[in-house]
Amino acid sequence: MKKLHSSLFPLLVFALVTGCRQSQQTPQQPVDARAADEATIRGLSQEWSKAAGAKELDKAVSVYADDARRLATGAPVAVGIDAIRKEWQEYFAMPGPGFSWAATNVEVARSGDMAYETGTCEFKTLDKNKRPLTINEKYVVVWKKQADGRWKVLADMDNPDQ
Repeated sequence: MKKLHSSLFPLLVFALVTGCRQSQQTPQQPVDARAADEATIRGLSQEWSKAAGAKELDKAVSVYADDARRLATGAPVAVGIDAIRKEWQEYFAMPGPGFSWAATNVEVARSGDMAYETGTCEFKTLDKNKRPLTINEKYVVVWKKQADGRWKVLADMDNPDQ
């Protein structure tokens, strides 16, 4: 019996030491992916702007989450993908090249699941006399990382500078 106890003793000491050592270690900090997420959002925004400029409805609407909100100047809030699609159809039916924009700032939350983008927007159309009209705007877009890792727009709001 004494021999059995003496052979188990080193194993018991080893288990206690490694267990204590592991409990004293600090937990791993999550990787800070905000710079990569910012670059992703900037790329998505640029592609979205190109789709809007080309009046490609499906691509322009594909960036929105199903429960997104679009807060356009002079219009009620468009809630949900169907209402947003209808609003974009109306914009695309207007004469002229339409929208283009560029992000000036993208800020990703430390948690990595939300972000916002601000920037400048240009809307080119024709006035009531069929003369070219350019409306300069600013905007804010709220992005949310989805369960599958893709970024989608939750809220989109723009308004004219004047």
